[in-house]
Formats: sequence, C-alpha cells, structure tokens
Amino acid sequence: MEKLHPIMFAGTGSDVGKSIIAAAFCRIFRQDGYQPAPFKAQNMALNSYATPEGLEIGRAQAVQAEAAGVPCHTDMNPLLLKPSSDHTSQVVLNGRPIGNRSAYEYFRREGREELRREVCNAYDRLAQRYNPIVLEGAGSISEINLRDTDLVNLPMAMHAGADVILVGDIDRGGVFGSVYGSIQLLRPEERERVKGILINKFRGDIRLFESGVTMLEELCGIPVVGVVPYYKDIYIEEEDSVALATKSLRAEQGKVNVAVILLRHLSNFTDFNVLERDPRIHLFYTNNVDELAKADIILLPGSKSTIDDLYELRRNGVAGAIVRAHRQGATVMGICGGYQMMGQEVLDPEHVEGEIERMPGLGLLPVSTRMMGEKVTRQIAFRLIDNGQLTIDNSQLMQGYEIHMGETVPVDAPVSPLNLLEDGHTDGYFVDHTCMGTYIHGILDNPEFVDFLLEPFADKLSQTAEAFDYHQFKEEQYDKLADHVRSHVNLPLIYQILTSHD
Repeated sequence: MEKLHPIMFAGTGSDVGKSIIAAAFCRIFRQDGYQPAPFKAQNMALNSYATPEGLEIGRAQAVQAEAAGVPCHTDMNPLLLKPSSDHTSQVVLNGRPIGNRSAYEYFRREGREELRREVCNAYDRLAQRYNPIVLEGAGSISEINLRDTDLVNLPMAMHAGADVILVGDIDRGGVFGSVYGSIQLLRPEERERVKGILINKFRGDIRLFESGVTMLEELCGIPVVGVVPYYKDIYIEEEDSVALATKSLRAEQGKVNVAVILLRHLSNFTDFNVLERDPRIHLFYTNNVDELAKADIILLPGSKSTIDDLYELRRNGVAGAIVRAHRQGATVMGICGGYQMMGQEVLDPEHVEGEIERMPGLGLLPVSTRMMGEKVTRQIAFRLIDNGQLTIDNSQLMQGYEIHMGETVPVDAPVSPLNLLEDGHTDGYFVDHTCMGTYIHGILDNPEFVDFLLEPFADKLSQTAEAFDYHQFKEEQYDKLADHVRSHVNLPLIYQILTSHD
C-alpha cells in the first residue's frame, strides 16, 4: 500500500467527538487495506487499559487500536494523566506512573522538553511500524495561553508532518465562530497544517447546512471534508465519565436488575458496558439507597481513590444499604477498588492515596487491603473457581486485565480465591455465589462469567434469552461507525490530502 501522511483530528474544544472520529478512521483505513494505528501524545482520563506488556494507556487509544485491528501499545498514548482531585493528577509516562503533579506544576515550562522528547520518540517508533498514524488532539487547538507547553495538538502535528482535520461540534451551537476563531488564533505555520474541517454531531436535514458549508469554506479558505450526523444506534466505548449521564438510573421490572454504585472517583466504568447490551439484564447506576434495595446484583466498581470513596459511602448511607441488600438476598460483587472496599479494612500507612491511614470496609469479605506505591498493570488469562473446583472446561480461558495499587489478603479466614490465573496464581475472594470480589477489569466481557453471575436468578430469566457475545458486538459497532462516517465525508478528498506532497 502507498504511504499516507499521518492525519490528526484536532478539535475546536473538548467533547467534540475527536476520539470517536479517530476510531472511525482507524476502522476505515483498515477496511481499505492499510495498517493504521492510533496516537494521542497526552490523554487525561480515569478510564485506562493495560497493554499486552502490562503497561497503562488511556482507554480511548485501546478502543481505537481495537478498531484498527492491532494490539494496543504505550507508544499509542505515551503520556496519561489520571485526575486524583480537581487540581492534581497521577502522571503515567510510557505506561508507568512517575508521580503526582498539580496542574500548575505539570504545565509550567521546566521539564516540558523532556516530556516532549518522550512523546515524539513514541510517535517516531509507532510511525515506523504502521501506515497511516491516526493522531488525536486534546481539548482545543487554540488555547494560546498554553501554546508554548502544548505537547499534543499543533506542535505534535508539526513533528509528525500530519495533515490536520479540525473537528467542530455543531450540536452545541456557535460552530462558525469556534471553527473560524480556532483557525485565526493559530500561527501561520500552524494554520498551514489544517487541511480540512469536519462538522460533527449534526441533527436534522443536512441539506439545510449546504449554504453553511460554502460559507465556512469561503471564510476559512479550507475545504469542509464532511458533515457527520449525530447517531444513537451505534455503541462505542466512551472514555469520559460524562457518558454516565446518559445511562439508566433506576431499577426495572421483569429483568435481572444490576446496580453499579456511582462513586465520586469511579474509574473503568467500561467494565459494565457489556451488561447494558445483555437482553437478560437491566443495568443502572445509582447511589440512591431506595433504588439499591430493588437490585438483584450490586456491583462495586473501580475507584481512583478507594479510601475517599469508601469514606463517602459510609457517610452517605450507601455502605449500610449495600450490606442490608446483601442480607436480603442480593448478590454483591466488587471489582478492583470495589473489591478492596468489600473487605474488613483498607490500610494506607505510607499515604499512597492521602492522609487517612485506615478506613473500615463494608465487612462483606474476610480480607484486608494495604495500599502500595507500586502499581500492578497487566493483561491476564484466567479460569473461574467455585468452592475450589474449576467450573468451566479447562481449555476455556477467560481474558481480562489488572490496574491497581494495593495488596489484598485474607484475614482470619481460609484462602478462597474466585479465579485461577494462567500462571498458577489466584485472584479475588469467593464467599459464596452472592458475595465475591476480584481485581480483574474486563471480567464481565466474558460470557461464561456473566452466566455464572446470573445463575442464582435463573427463575427471572426468559427461556429465550441467550448469552451475549460482546466481542462480536464490538466488531459490528466499529463497522457500523465506519459506514456511518464513510457515507458522510468526502473520502476521496481526504485520501487526496493524505497523498499529496508539497
């Protein structure tokens, strides 16, 4: 295949849909016979993912790699910021945490060139292996107060020699001002890199915007390469917890009701996406004690700040509501931070998370967790254990990944793991079919495990409902997204941009 220029999807602001558009083009280029790979120099997200090498990247780049059909790698997202408060973030460089920084510390000029070297080197390595690289910007391309310290937008595009497509969100209004203003605020050499404008999230009759396309092109001197309509029937994993606002918040009659506890520092909420699509299940997110009483299964999710979230659950009465619901027959399962909260206590003598050195847990599992400075990140294969017995065929390995700080051990109780890992180690704790915890993210993506979780509720399940194949579903969604974007952009023009040389 011919060599294409790298392409960057940069935005007029945050939440314009750059991540989804980049995922769409990863799949389009793959469908057209290329071997694309995603790249975002710097990402800010609580939703992260473990690479095959056991390192950490932003979830959006893992999704984009999946759309491209290639294994994810830290070179696709060398710098990840995981917010731990309104002002501070954990900084993950090349997949490994290097400490916490305040926003002021992070964005000042000292030390920026070292980070710039790291992200540029990561890009260069990636560009040697894939064609084309699909870059994603961050926030707005025209934050002129941060221009000299920017690692991810136009400076990255200039390093990569990328053709930039500016993405504007028409749904929020003001698209003419945001597109024109963003371009005008760029330096001349930066403006030359912007080769196209893409209008995203259009609602209504596209013909009504034809004159708007002409006006934008005349105003900016740059072609509009597409107007992509808003969609509701395509499901791509979202990285931002803003997506939780669109999800169900209440129990429903006639299905197995699965409640996910809404934590203040909830992370990796994509763990539960598969349950939203399973026809046997109604999934809802809540911290309402009355709604929790209606749940058949309560899931405690991961957290970026386990002790802080545990303190809040105890303060607002949700901890007591979870324990009461379990006494009355609900299944309670914790994943990662949620698993830690279900134990007898969480200890933090080294102040890894903050000032609190000990917080009593929910007392549902006979385990104690001690926070450690070293983060565990790895992909794993495992089998389910039930009362010491493998419950599925020995050849049937399930897949997942771990991202956590802390070690959890039994307290005055026998060892009773939930899972046997491929390497012979064990994971989690299993009291009985209604009370368990695990460190494995993605455990619910395995149909065998979901079936196991639903077993006690067989009387509620329709005889016609079948297990849900999440992998097949995601592949279908990437193809649907690619078809949707392909049919609303001028792809020949985009290929012309990516193959023309100055």
